[in-house]
Amino acid sequence: MIYNKDNLIKQQMEYKSHSLFGVISSGISGNLSINATRALFAGGYGGGYVNVMDYITIDSTGNATDFGDLTVARRWVSGVSNKTRGVWCGGDGGSSDGSEMDYVTIGTTGNATDFGNMSVSRSQCAGVSSTTRGVTGGGSGASNVMDYITIASTGNATDFGNLTSARSYLAGCSSGTRGVFGGGHDKINILDYITIDSTGNATDFGDMTVGRGMLAGLASETRGVFGGGYADGNVDTIDYITIDTTGNATDFGNISHGKGYIGGTSSNTRGVFGGGHVEINNIDYITIDTTGNSTDFGDLTLGRRSTTGLSGT
Repeated sequence: MIYNKDNLIKQQMEYKSHSLFGVISSGISGNLSINATRALFAGGYGGGYVNVMDYITIDSTGNATDFGDLTVARRWVSGVSNKTRGVWCGGDGGSSDGSEMDYVTIGTTGNATDFGNMSVSRSQCAGVSSTTRGVTGGGSGASNVMDYITIASTGNATDFGNLTSARSYLAGCSSGTRGVFGGGHDKINILDYITIDSTGNATDFGDMTVGRGMLAGLASETRGVFGGGYADGNVDTIDYITIDTTGNATDFGNISHGKGYIGGTSSNTRGVFGGGHVEINNIDYITIDTTGNSTDFGDLTLGRRSTTGLSGT
């Protein structure tokens, strides 16, 4: 079953100035629009492969709103973004061949547009971004591939280098200059990092507090957070790192509804986790630069697992 939605909602946006400085998908400075606090969740599996995209305002609470549709219904996409554009990479399911990349303008609503193709077809990978470049790493078949795109253009991805360990079901976060990939299938606890605007192989960062896959990553300008996951059952662990150092992760707290198969994204201050096993519609949030358990935010438009988040910060 494929979920399609009619009557897309058009919103008139009031632009506001924010002095934010980079988060999960990019490191930016200056006056930002509403994009800076808008998060999108796309794809997944909920009674069938899903083409749904919906959005929230990260620094408020409430239920998600319909945004539009992906070009192809699929799950396990990875998301990269800058302050204006989000790109969904790879995935599997339905008519997807695993190489698709499509993009949206974050501050509007509407259906996604074809961007190009990944260098290697795959799902279950993770994305990290700077203001100009998005990098996807790992993926199905226990891949060590990393490839990159220039977010503001369109075209096919280019080889970046290799992860320290081939793996799928991992998560990513970034400060805007450095990207960190964490976790993976078979209860992997590896953290490794790259400098996003260069190319080359990843370098060991440290270890997670709990080895797991099917988790979500998000970040502020300084701190990366990994939440949820699956390892012999659903995991409620949240742990964190200081992105621009190296070392092992530290316990942060617990996520509600201990769950894997979730998506995550953030503003510079707040992180949100959405969806999960089994086809949960729950969204919850944390304040990134503190510690503690997550708090209920609202609900996705459709309960689903294996969804992915990105934001305009």
